Amino acid sequence: MEDAYARSVTEVLDFFRVDPRKGLSDDQVVRHARIFGKNVLPEEKRTPFWKLVLKQFDDLLVKILIAVAIVSFILALINGETGLTAFLEPSVILMILAANAAVGVITETNAEKALEELRAYQADVATVLRNGCFSILPATELVPGDIVEVSVGCKVPADMRMIEMLSNQLRVDQAILTGESCSVEKELESTRATNAVYQDKTNTLFSGTVVVAGRARAVVVGVGSNTAMGSIRDSMLQTEDEATPLKKKLDEFGTFLAKVIAGICVLVWIVNIGHFRDPAHGGFLRGAIHYFKIAVALAVAAIPEGLPAVVTTCLALGTKRMARLNAIVRSLPSVETLGCTTVICSDKTGTLTTNMMSVSKVCVVHSVGRGSVISEYSVSGTTYAPEGVIFDGTGMLLEFPSELPCLLHIAICSALCNESVLQYNPDKGNYEKIGESTEVALRVLAEKVGLPGYDSMPSALNMLSSHERASYCNHYWESQFKKISVLDFSRDRKMMSVLCSRKQKEIMFSKGAPESIISRCTNILCNSDGSTVPLTADIRAELESRFHSFAGKETLRCLALALKSMPMGQHTLSFDDEKDLTFIGLVGMQDPPREEVRNAMLSCMTAGIRVIVVTGDNKSTAESLCHKIGAFDHLVDFSGHSFTATEFEELPALQRTLALQRMALFTRVEPSHKRMLVEALQHQNEVVAMTGDGVNDAPALKKADIGIAMGSGTAVAKSAADMVLADDNFATIVAAVAEGRAIYNNTKQFIRYMISSNIGEVVCIFVAAVLGIPDTLAPVQLLWVNLVTDGLPATAIGFNKQDSDVMKAKPRKVNEAVVTGWLFFRYLVIGAYVGLATIAGFIWWFVYADSGPRLPYRELMNFDTCATRETTFPCSIFNDRHPSTVSMTVLVVVEMFNALNNLSENQSLL
Repeated sequence: MEDAYARSVTEVLDFFRVDPRKGLSDDQVVRHARIFGKNVLPEEKRTPFWKLVLKQFDDLLVKILIAVAIVSFILALINGETGLTAFLEPSVILMILAANAAVGVITETNAEKALEELRAYQADVATVLRNGCFSILPATELVPGDIVEVSVGCKVPADMRMIEMLSNQLRVDQAILTGESCSVEKELESTRATNAVYQDKTNTLFSGTVVVAGRARAVVVGVGSNTAMGSIRDSMLQTEDEATPLKKKLDEFGTFLAKVIAGICVLVWIVNIGHFRDPAHGGFLRGAIHYFKIAVALAVAAIPEGLPAVVTTCLALGTKRMARLNAIVRSLPSVETLGCTTVICSDKTGTLTTNMMSVSKVCVVHSVGRGSVISEYSVSGTTYAPEGVIFDGTGMLLEFPSELPCLLHIAICSALCNESVLQYNPDKGNYEKIGESTEVALRVLAEKVGLPGYDSMPSALNMLSSHERASYCNHYWESQFKKISVLDFSRDRKMMSVLCSRKQKEIMFSKGAPESIISRCTNILCNSDGSTVPLTADIRAELESRFHSFAGKETLRCLALALKSMPMGQHTLSFDDEKDLTFIGLVGMQDPPREEVRNAMLSCMTAGIRVIVVTGDNKSTAESLCHKIGAFDHLVDFSGHSFTATEFEELPALQRTLALQRMALFTRVEPSHKRMLVEALQHQNEVVAMTGDGVNDAPALKKADIGIAMGSGTAVAKSAADMVLADDNFATIVAAVAEGRAIYNNTKQFIRYMISSNIGEVVCIFVAAVLGIPDTLAPVQLLWVNLVTDGLPATAIGFNKQDSDVMKAKPRKVNEAVVTGWLFFRYLVIGAYVGLATIAGFIWWFVYADSGPRLPYRELMNFDTCATRETTFPCSIFNDRHPSTVSMTVLVVVEMFNALNNLSENQSLL
C-alpha cells in the first residue's frame, strides 16, 4: 500500500481486511504471502568469477597483446623451435596480463559487498498478533496486514502504519534513512503533505530504524522490496559503475595507439614484399613469415606492456599516502577521479558539524532590583568530552561557575532531569552517548559547571581518569538527590519532571520547551544572591525575546529549566504539580561546526571546486550553520542559492538548470533527492563527489563519480563508497583532492615517458626494416626494455611530490586527453632520435667497431643474399648477438636521460 501515510487508521485496516484486536487469520496470512511476497530483500544475482576474469581482458591493447603472444608461439613452432625459447615471449606477455587482471578482479568484488550488508539492517524477530494472540515470529514471515507491537530498543521489522499508541509518546531513530541526528516523534494522524518525504511521514515506522522511546502497535503496509530499505537496494542496483576519467582517456589512447600500430605493421610488411623471395628465406612463404615476425616485434615494441602495472602501482602508492591523511581508498581508480572533482556535495550533520549536540549559550536572570538584568554565558567545547569552560557576557573566564546560584541549579537540574548516559570508550579513545543527544549535552554542561565548595575544583577534576571523569559531577548530584518519581516527557506538555528528596526536603526539577516552562513559572531564581522573586510581565517578555533570539537568529535548540519545592513526604507526581514553578535558566544548544571546515572550504573555492551542503534539516537551521562556518560570506544572502528538495523539484527545467549552477545549500533532502542531485550535476558535465554515512546515502554514493563514506557511518555506506573518511572530517576530503591531483600529474608524466620510449623502439625496428639490415632487437629484448627499463623509472616518476600550487589551479577538464596532438608530435621527435641512436649503435658494430667484422655498409644492406654470393666473411656473422647488445645498451642509456626529461612537462631539468 503506497499511500498508507495519507489514509486514516480505519481505511488502512479495511484495505487489508484486518481486525486490530485479533490480527490476521492463518488463511489471510497464506493469501497475503502469495500476493505480496516474503519480507526479505531478494538475493542479488552475483557475477560469476569467470565473467569477472574475462571482463579484465576486454581492452583493445590487451587483446592485441594476447594475439601477439599466440602468433609468436605459432611462429616459433613453425620455425621448429622447442623448449624455453618457444615459450619465453608468450609466457612473459601472459604473466603481465594475469597480474593486471588480478588487481581488477579484487576491486570488482569489493563493490558487491554493499548489497550484502543491507541485510544486516533487517530485524530478526517481531511480536505479531495473529488469530487473537501475540507470538514472536521471525521477521521474514511478516505479511502486509499483520499487527505488530514495537517498544524501546526494537528494530522495526517492516514498513508499518501506526494504529495505536501504548505510551505517552513513541520516538524513533531514523538516522540510517534521513541522516538526522535527532530522533523523530511518531503520531497516529494521517499526513496531508503533498510529495511527502520520510521526515513528513510521522505516522509510518520504516524498516531497519530503531525505537528509542515508548510503545505502540502498527499494521504492516510494506515488506521486502516494497520498504524504505528495499527502495534503497533497488536504486543501488540501477546504478551502473561509470568508468573513471583516467580509464576513459587511457582506453581512448589505447584505441588510437592500436590503430597506429596496425598501420605501421601493415606498412612494414608491404614495404618488404619485394624481399619475400630472397634466397636467404628459402621461399616466398618463409619470407612472408619472416617479415610477419618483424611486424609482430613492432607490435610488441609499440605497446607499453608495463603501463597497466605502473598505473596500478602509482595509484596504490597514492592510496597509501591518503591513508596517512585519514582517507581510506576502497577502489584504486577513484584516487585519480578526485583530482578532477568540480563539485563536492557534503552532508551537514557529522561532516561539517561534529554531530555532537553541545550547550553553547546559557541565559539567566541576574537581579531584579532596578529593572531586570539578564546575564548570558557562553560555553566552550564542541564534543561530548567534559572539557570546556564558561565565559560571562564580557568574555571573562569564570573561575568557579558552580558558585553562581543559577549555574549551580542548572547543573543539578541537568543531571537529575535526564535519562541519558555519557561514557568513555577506551578502544576509540572518545566519549560516547546512550540516549537523546540533547540530554547528553545537558550532562556535559553539568560536568563543565563542576561542583561547589572546592577551591581546586577545575584542576582536581582534570586529575581523574577519563572513565571516572565522564560523569563524575552527574554521579555526585545523583547520589545527593534521591529520585522518587518521574513524569515522562509528553507531546502536549512538552516537558518532563522528576521528584527528588534530599535531607528531608522534596524538590521537583523540570525541563522542557521554553514556551511551556516559562508559562508555568510564577517565580524566578536570581543569579546575584540566590534569592527567589516573583516573575513579572516585563521579565517574562524579556525572557521570551531572548528565547526567540536564541532560536531564531542563532538557530539554537532551546530548553528551559525550573524547580519547585514540594510538600514533605510527597512520593508521586501528577500533571497538576507542574505549575507555580521557579525559573532557573535557559540553555541553547547546537550541533557545532568543525573548526577546520572554514579553511578547507576556502581552499576548495581557490581550487575552483564548488561545495553544496546537503541536509535533511530545515532551511533556516542549515542557512544559519553555513553562516557560522564562515565559508559562505561571499553570498550576501541565500536567496537563489538555497533550495529545499520540494522547491527544487517544482522548478521548470530551464530554471532547474540555472539553480544547479548557483546552488550552495540543498535542504529537507531524502535519499532519492541526493541521487537526483548527483544525476542532474553529472548531466551538466560536473565531476561529483558525494559524502554520506547512512544506509540512505548508499545509492547516491554509488552513483557519484566519487562516493565518500564516513568512518563512523554504516557498513552499507562504506561498501558503496569509493573512499572512507576515518575521521569524518570535511578537511580530509580537500587534502585527498590535492593528493588526487598530484597523482594525476605524475601518472600523466610517466605515461608520456613510456610512450616516447616506445615510439623510439618502433622507429628503430621500422627504419631497420626499411633499410633492409638485420633485426636490431629481438622481441624478448623489447619486452625486457618495456617492462624493466621503462617500468622502474616510470614508477619512480609516480613518487614525485605534489606541486605547491596544486590547489590553486582550476579542476582539469574530464575530456582533457592524456596525450594531446602537440605532445604526440614532440614524442615523435624524441622517439625518432632514440630510434636512430639505437640503429646507429647497431651499424657501428658491423662497420667501425674494432671487435666487429668492419664490413662495408653495402654488405650489411644486402645481408639476406649472403648465402648466394662469394664473400670474404662467414654469413653466420649476421646472427651474432653482439650488435643487438650494443643497440640495447644505447637504447637503455638514452631512455634513462628521457626519464629525467619527463620529470616536468615544460620546465628544464636544470
